[in-house]
Amino acid sequence: MSQNRREFIERLTTGAMMATVPFSADALRAFERQSASRPAEDWDVSWTSKITGKYKAVFDVPEIDSGYGVLRASIWERQYMETLKAAPSDLSSVVVLRHNGIALAMTQAFWDTYGVAKGKTVLNPVTEQPTDRNPALLSSTRNEVPAMFDDAALDKYIARGGVALACNLAFDEMVGLVTKKDGGSPESARKMAIAGLVKGVILQPSGVFAALHAQDVGCKYLRAS
Repeated sequence: MSQNRREFIERLTTGAMMATVPFSADALRAFERQSASRPAEDWDVSWTSKITGKYKAVFDVPEIDSGYGVLRASIWERQYMETLKAAPSDLSSVVVLRHNGIALAMTQAFWDTYGVAKGKTVLNPVTEQPTDRNPALLSSTRNEVPAMFDDAALDKYIARGGVALACNLAFDEMVGLVTKKDGGSPESARKMAIAGLVKGVILQPSGVFAALHAQDVGCKYLRAS
């Protein structure tokens, strides 16, 4: 799915355009496919029960941007603890990986197998040099970043209790990479792509839904990339 088409469908899911835009048949069919792809009751929104801290924030990450959007979700925690003397239990954070940022939701093995970095601008956050590594999963143990960055990696963020959500619409790009390389049915490609998600990342109907629902449960919004 092209970026422009994916953005259009994301906007449709908000309902803001429904009454004003003259739809093409192709656009309507695309919208119908997305709406019918999975029953709403199957989406996991249990993550909302983890948003209990005094301070709550949602970090909207629509771009790869050297993984900075994910890093910022850890930086604010550290700064709140240092500056406001907040306890870890006072802090609840949500990261929404959508649009081009969906690539950050995938394991390095998936990046390697399906060439996620090809055709994209992916830079190491420290050296600012091109890399084929997922910049949200870098580690000092592989001499990719200084040790001070380790705890801010996506997998470490999730292990600490941070919520990481991924846009199902943008996820079609990852499914497409599997289909292009492996062939097979759309169902098998999607299953393989889901297996390539970083452990703990939760798919949501769209990134728009995820970002808005996080605000429904009290998170302050920040565009993080």
